[in-house]
Amino acid sequence: MSNAHPTLVLIPCFSGAPWSADQLAPYGDLPVRTLRLPEGISDMETYADHVAAAVADLDDYVLIGDSFGANIALALAVRQPAGLRALVMSGGFAANPLSSPAWKALMRTMGKARGAAYRQLVLRTHAHRLASPYDGEGQIPWSEARSRKVFLDNTPAASFGARVVAALNADYVDALPRVQVPTLIITPAHDELIGEDAAAIMRAGIPDAREVVLPRTGHMFRFSHPTTYAVAVQNFLTETEPADATR
Repeated sequence: MSNAHPTLVLIPCFSGAPWSADQLAPYGDLPVRTLRLPEGISDMETYADHVAAAVADLDDYVLIGDSFGANIALALAVRQPAGLRALVMSGGFAANPLSSPAWKALMRTMGKARGAAYRQLVLRTHAHRLASPYDGEGQIPWSEARSRKVFLDNTPAASFGARVVAALNADYVDALPRVQVPTLIITPAHDELIGEDAAAIMRAGIPDAREVVLPRTGHMFRFSHPTTYAVAVQNFLTETEPADATR
C-alpha cells in the first residue's frame, strides 16, 4: 500500500451538515472530503449508498462518522468496500441506542412535528439531550442554543423525521464481525443521548476495534472540541500506519 496519506472522508451527524471549516482545520494539510447528507431518507442503507458513491473515485480512504454519521460509516464498512483503510466512529451506535420504550415513542412523535412545533419544541428538546456539562470548555465553547441553530440552519423537519426512522430501525450488531479494518471508537465522557452500552457493543463485535474516551467532553465534541477530536483521530492513524504499510 502507498505511504501517501489516505483521504479522510468525514460523514456528518444527524443534522446532515458537512463538517465546518473549524472542524476541518485541525487536520492541516491531510486530504479530507466531507459531504452533506441527502434529505428525506429514512433508510440507513440508502445513506451508505450515498457515501459509497461519494468515495467511488478513492482507492485509499478512512471513514470518519460522527453520531448518526457513525452508523452510516458502519453500514458501509460492513460491506468491506475496496480502498477502505480504517474506520472511525464517534458517539455512534450499531443499533438503535434507545432502550426506553417511552423515549422511542417520543422520538417517533418528535419526528412527525412540523412548523413551529418542530422549530420551538422538538429542536429545543433535542438540543437539551445533546448537551453536556463540558460543552463550554472546548476550543469552541458550545451551548444548547448553538446546537439548535445547527439544526435550524441545516435540517428540514421532514429530514429530521426520516432520520429518526432510519436510526430507530438500524441494526448492524450481527454484522460487526464483517468490519475488517482497524477501527477507532471515540466516546465522549458524558453522553445521555447514546449511553455507555453502544460503544461496548461495537468494541466487542468488531475484531480490530479500540476505544478512547475523551475526558470532559460531551456528545457534541466534534463541534466543541474539534482539536481534541482530531488529535484522537490522528494518533489512531499514526498507530495503525505501520501495519497498513506492510500490506
